Amino acid sequence: MALISLLTITYNSAATIQTTLDSIYAQSFQDFEYIVVDGSSTDETLSLIKEHPVKVHQIVSEPDGGLYEALNKGIRLAKGEVIGMLHSDDAFYDDTSLQKIADVFEVGADACYGDLQYVISAGLPGHDRVVRHWVAGEFKREKLKYGWMPPHPTLYMRRRLYDQFGGYDSSFRIAGDYDGLLRYLWKHEVVPVYIPEVLVNMRVGGASNRSLKNIYNKTLEDIRALKNNGLAWPPSLLCKNLTKIPQFFKRQS
Repeated sequence: MALISLLTITYNSAATIQTTLDSIYAQSFQDFEYIVVDGSSTDETLSLIKEHPVKVHQIVSEPDGGLYEALNKGIRLAKGEVIGMLHSDDAFYDDTSLQKIADVFEVGADACYGDLQYVISAGLPGHDRVVRHWVAGEFKREKLKYGWMPPHPTLYMRRRLYDQFGGYDSSFRIAGDYDGLLRYLWKHEVVPVYIPEVLVNMRVGGASNRSLKNIYNKTLEDIRALKNNGLAWPPSLLCKNLTKIPQFFKRQS
């Protein structure tokens, strides 16, 4: 069984980290190392992590240049054959999520992804309200030309591919995950396996959608990511935004 390195990036995450930790602690699959990379939080984030019963194998807290620099730091620290991430605003969908991921790698996958739900917290465990249901669908490389991408919080990939193709470009502030996905899946033709189930619940309110200015900046970064990886940006960007619309009308049965 391949050891999974699970990364959580935190910065002043005291309001949300408890849910993340609880979902990790509840996993039926436990053959993983857990790494926390903190950007020198000034709230109670670190004390909550240290007080929680989930085993943290490595924790680093120091100033960094943002999310993608922190992810690269976590990837460098990782000892597992497989690397994935669970951000401090996110939680596993249920206690079998990590087992489903591990099963895919047990049969030889290089990477995998699944479905994602965007939720608004109701303040009570198990009562989050789903506002967007992202059914990723089967992987076809050509779909990347038309704005398709897998939900990044559900992506797990073998460490050797990060070693071979590099980590995330930390010059991006918002769309470094999109740039990375295009580099891995389009430019270097990594073929991920699709797990047709919700793997992660993600709280709404991410950096890319907090203001019109951020939406504008994200659009510019999306264009740069597409150009970086040799894709024509006008059709990709248009389709990327249009295909999000049905996600607001789907719900997990």
